[in-house]
Amino acid sequence: MAAAAANMSKLEQILILDPPADLKFRGPFTDVVTANLKLTNPSDKKVCFKVKTTAPRRYCVRPNSGAIDPGASIIISVMLQPFDYDPNEKSKHKFMVQTIFAPAAVADTESMWKDAKPDELMDSKLRCVFELPSENDKMVSTGSYDILQGLTMSGHAALDDTEMKKVIEECKWLQTEGGKLQDENRQLKVTMSYISTLLTLYSWSYVLRYTYRRPFCPSLMCIQNK
Repeated sequence: MAAAAANMSKLEQILILDPPADLKFRGPFTDVVTANLKLTNPSDKKVCFKVKTTAPRRYCVRPNSGAIDPGASIIISVMLQPFDYDPNEKSKHKFMVQTIFAPAAVADTESMWKDAKPDELMDSKLRCVFELPSENDKMVSTGSYDILQGLTMSGHAALDDTEMKKVIEECKWLQTEGGKLQDENRQLKVTMSYISTLLTLYSWSYVLRYTYRRPFCPSLMCIQNK
């Protein structure tokens, strides 16, 4: 009952999201792949937003927070870091766009979010979808070109040189961390394979030792003593 009451009092998302439900990333995933999310504020009030994800080490989001004036839009660039794609593995990554009507005077946005009441918050959830292009499709969302293009679309998400350098450095760091994780994963696989081989050899050694051991025969001992 309490949960139902909370859901009824929860505000409906004021922003219009495009796409509304799925963030699609088009491979191959050997380089950074970018998906753009457009947020539009149709209201007559300023709206603050922030973007969260269940896999923060796999994505670089710019901008990941901010404010949208009445009637304005902004483009969010979601950059997926390179990884070993397995078509049989379904993506469980999700994003959430959380919003709140901006107070009359916002001095500290961190405190604003921290002090916000649950019934003041609005949110929308999106799931991540990984796709591989067909032979006739052209890749439209890979590499550094797409990162720069996504960051400068519509003029709303344009960044200055300092911010752009920060984004590039963060992407490089994420790529480095991703490479380290891949190396650790490969090393772990080699170690597990080695351990499995040792266990197999030990098991066979144990079986052979007790299978072909000469049985003890008291009668033979008696004959030899005579």
